[in-house]
Amino acid sequence: MTREEADQQMQELRELWSQVESGTDFRALEDRVSQLTTASQDPNLWDDTDHAQQVMKKLARAQEKYTALTETSETLEVIQEMIQESEDQVSEGVSAELNSIRPIVERLWQELFFTGEHDEGNAIISIQAGAGGVDAQDFAEMITRMYSRFAERRDFTVDVVEYVQGAEAGIKRAMLIVRGDFAYGIMRHERGVHRLVRVSPFNAAGQRHTSFAMVQVLPELPEISEREIEINPQDLKIDVYRSQGAGGQSVNTTDSAVRVTHIPTGIVVAIQTERSQLQNKTLALSILKAKLWEKKQQEHEQEKSEHVDDVSISWGNHIRSYVLNPYKMVKDLRSNYSTSNVEQVLDGDLDDILTSVLLSFKS
Repeated sequence: MTREEADQQMQELRELWSQVESGTDFRALEDRVSQLTTASQDPNLWDDTDHAQQVMKKLARAQEKYTALTETSETLEVIQEMIQESEDQVSEGVSAELNSIRPIVERLWQELFFTGEHDEGNAIISIQAGAGGVDAQDFAEMITRMYSRFAERRDFTVDVVEYVQGAEAGIKRAMLIVRGDFAYGIMRHERGVHRLVRVSPFNAAGQRHTSFAMVQVLPELPEISEREIEINPQDLKIDVYRSQGAGGQSVNTTDSAVRVTHIPTGIVVAIQTERSQLQNKTLALSILKAKLWEKKQQEHEQEKSEHVDDVSISWGNHIRSYVLNPYKMVKDLRSNYSTSNVEQVLDGDLDDILTSVLLSFKS
């Protein structure tokens, strides 16, 4: 790498870092770490295990954020000095440092956009096949894999809590819980209809085919109190059934699958995983609580829900197109971001698209 190229990269990082510094209240972050540290040392803290776990989780997150900010600032200064000491070419060590610090700066910069109440938490992602028959079911499976691969790239963990396969190929629907810092903030703008255009592998005539899949994103809300959402057991219909799907892949084949129906609202949550029946029921009730919370928010808003778009999974409603024929392009209709690297995107490389969407909503 030339000195000029290194200077250019450093300038770009400096611009992002200046926004991070101006958008971060370091004193407030220090105070939060101090307060949570004090709370963690309370001898009575573990009298309430759930509360104690939340305190420790918040403390770890605040400490990690503070450490990342201070260490990144110091690292940038060191790299800057190393570049200044270079002549026409910079060393391989400097190039490696630039490559390793860039994603850290970009992620700290991204977090400036995550100011929602639940942005720091986990995300519940539902994928459902729409118009397009078998191709739509295949597309729904492609989208599910895309989000799983993206989560792996971000060092998130993914639990597949529902995975209903199609009769011929693909899936009818799936539900993932993505766990990691700011998982919901990162993923929440993925909600909407996604559109695929390609030569159908299921069409003997080799014709182009358009299919659709719906993505819905909810925050996982473990801290909702009974005062906020009260579920009357008499309002629930709970069915136990045999899981459908490939045993050992994402679901089991025992009578442990659970379907919970909230009778007053008609909301249904079905969970079929490798967990026990009791664990499936607990998880289903947790997701039901999140959906009831979301419904409650709708009732207090004049506009559409912030979390779920109630639209037809077909023409005219999509937020993003994935075109594989007659040319290759992924285009997000909200930010107008486009790329020809369709396979790379479908393999989970979503960072540039997600950043463009964040910027479009921020502007």
